[in-house]
Amino acid sequence: MSQNQLDKKSQAWSALFSEPMSELVQRYTASVFFDKRLWQADITASLAHAEMLCHQGIISKEDHNSIAKGMAQIWTEIENGSFDWKLALEDVHLNIEARLTQLVGDAGKRLHTGRSRNDQVATDVRLWLRGEIDLIIGLLSELQRALLSVAEQHTETVMPGFTHLQVAQPVSFAHHLLAYVEMFARDAERMADVRRRTNRLPLGSAALAGTGYPLDRARVAKAIGMVDAHGEPQICQNSLDGVSDRDFAMEFSAASSICMVHISRLSEELILWMSQNFGYIQLADRFTTGSSIMPQKKNPDVPELARGKTGRVVGHLMGLLTLMKGQPLAYNKDNQEDKEPLFDTVDTLKDTLRIFSDMIGGEANAQTGKKEGGLTVNAEAMELAAKKGYATATDLADYLVKKGLPFRDAHEVVAHAVKTAQTQDKDLSELPLATLQTFHAAIEQDVFECLSLVGSLNARNTLGGTAPVQVKAQIARHLARLA
Repeated sequence: MSQNQLDKKSQAWSALFSEPMSELVQRYTASVFFDKRLWQADITASLAHAEMLCHQGIISKEDHNSIAKGMAQIWTEIENGSFDWKLALEDVHLNIEARLTQLVGDAGKRLHTGRSRNDQVATDVRLWLRGEIDLIIGLLSELQRALLSVAEQHTETVMPGFTHLQVAQPVSFAHHLLAYVEMFARDAERMADVRRRTNRLPLGSAALAGTGYPLDRARVAKAIGMVDAHGEPQICQNSLDGVSDRDFAMEFSAASSICMVHISRLSEELILWMSQNFGYIQLADRFTTGSSIMPQKKNPDVPELARGKTGRVVGHLMGLLTLMKGQPLAYNKDNQEDKEPLFDTVDTLKDTLRIFSDMIGGEANAQTGKKEGGLTVNAEAMELAAKKGYATATDLADYLVKKGLPFRDAHEVVAHAVKTAQTQDKDLSELPLATLQTFHAAIEQDVFECLSLVGSLNARNTLGGTAPVQVKAQIARHLARLA
């Protein structure tokens, strides 16, 4: 018998069919060359299933020992690259099962008792994704620490805060960075919540209706860590839902899309800040590229590409939603199409978080071992920009309110003051006291304290405000949270 015939015999459904699958259909329907990344999850879940079958008396101890020994060899073969992945065997599951049967004979054939590829793949994807979510939560913590390391150095560095991309009020650069720390902290919370719902066991649902074998699903769930915070097993409670649910994949893609949107917003600001019109920052050369024709150019390719990859991740979410929207219960072959967008979303998000942590916080020099920052801040340019846009106008209005004016009247007075300052090409703080007093008699010498950038920062001394004392407290809170 030829190897191809042996492979055909390994297909669990092949005896029913009178002609072989065409090579075109075989290539079209196979998933092994992308779902083989699930191999660790597949072996882990299979070993737990086999142990449970043995414990329940469904297979013998000898068969269980043979399965465990065979799986150990397959694990080694896959790790060292000697495992022969075969297109004819369609997917990761049948490739591993066929090799197991080749190694241990009938014991390998008994492994599939009480399960289907439908609940097997649902379990594998959940198990694999759980591990990836753990890695992503760690990467989000690293990015937050990178932002905090820069923020600690710039609690009193003044920059213009913007609304509508117009200069609005002074903020500290640290305060601005902490806004992203908050965003990425929420992303980590979302990922943890997705993980909780991902970490539920479909195995035992079989094809769609459950199984007649006396399975102990709770035992399997505990064996592979599909438990809650109290150690209670988390099991899909409806067999139809267990094999066909992909909510966890859509939820993960949604959480990833939101995270990438946050990355994209930060990217847009880095791009603007690096331009000559702003000049607030420079990115290290290792995160930029030059132009093939313009020798003076230094392009922020990393944030630009991250901004573009956001569309890619959001597109995968739309694809998964569309994939699921028309499917009747239970499992359908459509669901094979969930893996490539899910895998690519994971890869894109992990790579982006890693490179942004390095770009913001710096990375270790291979020769010196010292951490070299990827972001250089031009504090003088930031302060100069804050002075250009009458950023302390609201402070002058607040000053007048404290003198007894209604806010709307104070707003009108300050508008006239700004108009005069504009005609003289001066900042409000540069207008003489006598000129300021022409707008309202309540204005006195102490007005200049509130018109200074530092005075404006210090005045925002409320929880969540930009006053350095508040910003330092927030940095301490985040560092303690991430410790």
